[in-house]
Amino acid sequence: MGRVIGWALAAAMLPGVAVAGEAGDALVQHLYAGTSAEGFSGAATACEAGDSEACFAEAMYSLVLAYEGLAEDLYRYGAATPSVPAAAMLLGLGMGGDISQPSNPDPEPLSYDQLRQMLEDFLADLDQTRAAFLRASESGDYVIRIDPLKVRIDFDGDGVAGPGETLDALLNSAGEFVEIPTPDPAPGGKTKTKSPQPGSTVGFDRADAFWFAGYTQIAGAPLDFILAHDISGFYDAYLHRAFPKAGLPMQDYSRGGTLMLDAESDSAIADIVAAIHKMSFPVVDRERLSGVRERLLEITSLSRRNWDAILAETDDERELVPSPRQTSIIPEHAVTDEVVEAWLATLDTLDTILEGELLLPHWRFRQGFDLKAFFETAEETDLVMLFAGHAALPFLADGPVADADSFAQGNRVFGDSWPNFVLWFN
Repeated sequence: MGRVIGWALAAAMLPGVAVAGEAGDALVQHLYAGTSAEGFSGAATACEAGDSEACFAEAMYSLVLAYEGLAEDLYRYGAATPSVPAAAMLLGLGMGGDISQPSNPDPEPLSYDQLRQMLEDFLADLDQTRAAFLRASESGDYVIRIDPLKVRIDFDGDGVAGPGETLDALLNSAGEFVEIPTPDPAPGGKTKTKSPQPGSTVGFDRADAFWFAGYTQIAGAPLDFILAHDISGFYDAYLHRAFPKAGLPMQDYSRGGTLMLDAESDSAIADIVAAIHKMSFPVVDRERLSGVRERLLEITSLSRRNWDAILAETDDERELVPSPRQTSIIPEHAVTDEVVEAWLATLDTLDTILEGELLLPHWRFRQGFDLKAFFETAEETDLVMLFAGHAALPFLADGPVADADSFAQGNRVFGDSWPNFVLWFN
């Protein structure tokens, strides 16, 4: 699983070495130099003139700039994450020091409205990126060869993508969680490395534009879900743990008296209890909540379009997701006709759940939970009460309920490796 995660994280972020085309060459130069903002306008102009490779470059620049905009906001408000080195770097937090503290020593105060605006801005950037990738998917035989590990991203939001701010550094910081495979067996029987290899490129093409567009929706769906609700109570009770110096209500009480263990542990436990207590979120934007389901449906639609494009390919250029007739860059994870058929069958099952034709099981009831009805009519999302069953009552319905047989083909083909394929194929 670690190998697939490593490649998916690396490949999902950025491109590298252009096989042909001025736009691809410029893309490589800017991404390796960490100057994506400088390349964006030229790619956009060339895309408008009908250069499909430039459209892909514009989309990649847009993806990087969207992430860097989020990193800048997180830095501004002093976001921090405890004891997870890879996550800390990914969010631009606490690199080179105590990662439980914000990397910004003097963050600005963060209000609840500013938090929502930060999420809205990132979501708008993701939607712009999605539209750009869909333009890049319309036509073109371009292939842009990429070494994702060399790409620089401004992880800490300081305005400069330094030599240490690469995807290689991000993956190395993940330790044993990530294993970057060599494309060919290494001398002495070694098959793993955490350093860039000469063969660590990926050939990005039109099919991958669908893949990236799908991932913008995967990121956008939970953001829309959050923004559809009033989470101010959760913000007041717990988010000082994420923004420890941004003036949130409980900021000065992260360490209190001792009740059971010690001052820090007891305060942390108390905050977790408070967070659970506040996991009742009123719906404030019904259109957004309904839109979450639309985003989820588009994920499955884009995955099908991705496979249509993959299966129509006749080349074999270091494919991110290969067809059964292409070479997999993920060792020990070949894609066969059976794998493709199982994946498409799984997408069909997911669509029937999102359309309310197949109900979700609930441990307490014989009836099933209608997910479509929830997204379209819910007035509140109370996670604790949904689990307990009380809040699920309005959404119970008669009809077929999903079980292991509903995903029998996928279970048989993917087995325990199904998370790898979900991450790889989206």
